[in-house]
Amino acid sequence: MSERNDRKVTRATADLVAREANVSRIAVSRAFNPNASLKPEKRDRILQIARELNYTPDMAARSLVTRRSHLVGMIVPDVCSPWESQEIDALTTALQAEGFATLLFKVKADFSMDQTLLTYMRGFNPDSVIAFTENVEPAVLSGFLDRAVPVYIIYDDAEEFAAKRSTSLYDRLVVRQKEGIEQAVALLQGYGARRVAYLGGKRQSLANTERERIITQVLAERGMAPPVVVPGDYTYDTAYRATLDLFRVGDGADAIFASNDVGAFGAIDALRHELSLSVPGDVKVVGFDDIPQSHWKSYNLTTVRIDLADRVRALVRLILRRLKTPGADPLVETLSTRLVVRGTVG
Repeated sequence: MSERNDRKVTRATADLVAREANVSRIAVSRAFNPNASLKPEKRDRILQIARELNYTPDMAARSLVTRRSHLVGMIVPDVCSPWESQEIDALTTALQAEGFATLLFKVKADFSMDQTLLTYMRGFNPDSVIAFTENVEPAVLSGFLDRAVPVYIIYDDAEEFAAKRSTSLYDRLVVRQKEGIEQAVALLQGYGARRVAYLGGKRQSLANTERERIITQVLAERGMAPPVVVPGDYTYDTAYRATLDLFRVGDGADAIFASNDVGAFGAIDALRHELSLSVPGDVKVVGFDDIPQSHWKSYNLTTVRIDLADRVRALVRLILRRLKTPGADPLVETLSTRLVVRGTVG
């Protein structure tokens, strides 16, 4: 057995890798940091030797020196719905490319977070935490973090949200929904829609609250009646039943603006298969998010798009900028929305 293979019996050290690769110990550390400056061929050689020696960096020891855990926490309302699952997947991939591992924490049904879970999160000492639900307030969340500054997703101006939490430092990704909603309403009006129903999401969701507020505002600005608000919860089954109630108990509508694409799918199937109505001939339907299933031929959904790749890049930028300038004032990234026109309006 070779000397190198003999050394696999005990845990290899960075010093051993450095000797075998004929480099400095600092170069070994840089090889395991995707952001560190190192020639590609040198990095490849170090990593190859590290694999042969079965060496991995001691992240716990490194964090004591650097005060960085290389962990990012994500607080999410859901992990299995199409939008949340694709965002978690894309964000995890992007963060791993930057040298971070991710921790996932799921809130309760009312979007609140158990304090025991917050204490558990604190034990990991994450470098950053992204809160995808605004119900876990920055003032509360910051109390369970060490040096990390949380990142919040804020929809539109959300001035009330910001005002109530102005005493706590948090970074924010602001998603401007109005542009995409204006384009959707203009298209519906252009195709003759007069009575528009808004099929809502979970009432605890700030995104849903803002969408309802904006569509009401935009309809008024275009001289149209306020929307018929239909309660929902972002799920297919609830949207399906709510659409049946809208037409069998209520007065129906000639257009449905759903708070998300999954709800739009439920509305479309109820219209076509239970109510024998044509989409878009009898009723026009618009969704929100533009998840991959929206372009499937069964739905071919016209929808307001939030660009997932842009959203992920913005979140990663916020994390990296905060780590580079930990004492900075609140950092802000902004995204807009746009309408993707397919076959459920005209």
